[in-house]
Amino acid sequence: MEGLAWEAIFAAGTFFFLGAISPGPSVMVVIRNTIVGGRSQGVACAVGHGIGFGIYAISAVFGLIVLLENAPDVFLVLQLIGVGLLIWYGYLMWFDDVNLDEKSGQNDDRVKRQGFIEGFSIAFFNPKIALFLVAVLAQVLEPGMGFATKLIIGILGMSIDMIWYLVVALVLTGTGAVDWLRSKGQMIYRITAMALWLFAGSVLLTLF
Repeated sequence: MEGLAWEAIFAAGTFFFLGAISPGPSVMVVIRNTIVGGRSQGVACAVGHGIGFGIYAISAVFGLIVLLENAPDVFLVLQLIGVGLLIWYGYLMWFDDVNLDEKSGQNDDRVKRQGFIEGFSIAFFNPKIALFLVAVLAQVLEPGMGFATKLIIGILGMSIDMIWYLVVALVLTGTGAVDWLRSKGQMIYRITAMALWLFAGSVLLTLF
């Protein structure tokens, strides 16, 4: 059995952590779901995001880089879907006039499912996550690297991403922060919408 490349695993883990904690649309979506549906929806969103990121991470170490190099049209489609989702989520948040106090009391499967879907889609259709992974893995992967090392790197990416957003959701609901955010619900929604639109615009600028 081949030995594990611990140096590469540690380097990848460091990059994954720094990427997870950097501000972006993902954290805004997790915060938004936590405000709307409380801990259960925020946690579901974090889990969905972690799985979406994990699919990218595991795919990346086993050939996503090759796919992007040889099938650029596939990546372009993912980019356009991602831009569309960012614009749509921004639209929903900007014009959402739902009573946050009423929604925050819900704690059913539908609410959890909504959080999971939003978290998964904002990760899976975020083109910059793919670019980030390509950039990171190009630095840590080496020719002939063992299967076990690659698998650990992929799972590590998913775990770090999921744990970080779980912490965000749990910290918000474990303090008075979520109540304060709810009291500023309309403002938070507008700020989130603008952040998502700006992010979508930055992606479009790279395409045209």
